[in-house]
Amino acid sequence: MGIAGTVLVVDDDPAICVVVGEALRRQGHRVKTATSIRERTILLESFAPDVLITDVMLPDGDGLEGVAEILEGRPGLNVIVLSAQNTLNTAIRATEKGAFEYLPKPFDLNELTRAVADALGTRLNQEEVTEIGLPHDGLPLVGRSPAMQEVYRTIARVLSNDLSILVLGESGTGKELVAEAIHSLGQRRTKPFVAINMAAIPRELIEAELFGYEKGAFTGAQVRTAGKFEQAQGGTLFLDEIGDMPMEAQTRLLRVLQSGEVTTVGGSKPVRVNVRIIAATNKDLHQLIEDNRFRQDLYYRLNVVPIALPALRERREDVVLLARHFLDRAAQEGLPRKALADDAAQLLMAYHWPGNVRELQNLMQRLAVLSRENVIAADILRNALPLDAMPLEHGATFDQLSHAVREWAKRQLGVGLAQPNRTLHEDLLAMVEPILIQETLASVDGNQIRAAGLLGINRNTLRKKLTDYGLDPMQLRLSD
Repeated sequence: MGIAGTVLVVDDDPAICVVVGEALRRQGHRVKTATSIRERTILLESFAPDVLITDVMLPDGDGLEGVAEILEGRPGLNVIVLSAQNTLNTAIRATEKGAFEYLPKPFDLNELTRAVADALGTRLNQEEVTEIGLPHDGLPLVGRSPAMQEVYRTIARVLSNDLSILVLGESGTGKELVAEAIHSLGQRRTKPFVAINMAAIPRELIEAELFGYEKGAFTGAQVRTAGKFEQAQGGTLFLDEIGDMPMEAQTRLLRVLQSGEVTTVGGSKPVRVNVRIIAATNKDLHQLIEDNRFRQDLYYRLNVVPIALPALRERREDVVLLARHFLDRAAQEGLPRKALADDAAQLLMAYHWPGNVRELQNLMQRLAVLSRENVIAADILRNALPLDAMPLEHGATFDQLSHAVREWAKRQLGVGLAQPNRTLHEDLLAMVEPILIQETLASVDGNQIRAAGLLGINRNTLRKKLTDYGLDPMQLRLSD
């Protein structure tokens, strides 16, 4: 049993107040509940809680408004914010207001009780909290899935410090967007953001690019040139594809990170630099360390705060949201405005997206330019997707299905060894299982009990799969 304390729960849904209140009482806490900002204000005076759990959307206003003032007057109070507005903006606002924790709805009750225990164990005296007015509009990250919520929370926590960050994820998941968001929303946002891709630079030029070079240091060095570290002075240096950095350059990079000084190629006088480092890779750095291709001490220096970006197939509930976002952005850039039909949305949800968000973005831009129709339907989408998406098409013959699977397998096996986080079985299942479920439900006119029996799974499992794949059973009835 952890430290017992007093907790005020504020939510406009009385059922949530009851459930959360009972769970916390079973942990030994004293709990009171409120359903509005007005009631919250009264109970803060009379109850004097150790922890405040508050929803954002309350009937008489924004639950985050006034939180900074509350904390200013009660430095021992810890605030946990709940919100159904699961965006990076909400996570950042909660952190700016001084919240101890932010949990998106629907939240896990065990996670909430752990957060309360952590808050009571911390009980830190907080300094005066003021709003810092970060530019929330036009945020580059889109998604409301649980996986992205964890990313948002981590980003929000690192904005007020300069800790080194290592962004991990497959190609096309948006690692540079995360780096840009941290820079543009953080305390170094008025200074330069400089990016360098290690995989795109010849090995012999990496040190010159990073640290700069003196006139005459090598053939073609006509004038002294500042490196990326000097160019990013006071700001953020984004080291993309850090796993492709040669060992000799790693050694010098480690020395710079330890000393805070760079010496140009051909130079002798060190230059003091002050930059925040954000590195990113799609490679397994642990394996590279075992293979003596990446320095372990450099890994620990970079991996102070890890941010793992999910593959798009691991956040399928975000696919349609992203697709419509990219179509809207294409229209803002002057391309024809397109809408996404429901059958096309289901097809997007079922596709496995080997190229992740970048592949989806490119597809939407291409359809915005090339599609003659104002509404993108499933038949248009099938013609635009690669061959290995063809099993998604209803009515495919066995020969067509076999051919598509064989072609897909050949392609995946050709690159599979380079994608350690991806399994062929998971990808294939994600392609064919939605079709099997759709056809089974259609054959029994949407009866989930009969469909579950035919599929050999229980009804709860079927319901979960319908949610995971974004399938609506009411739309899967046989047409007349």
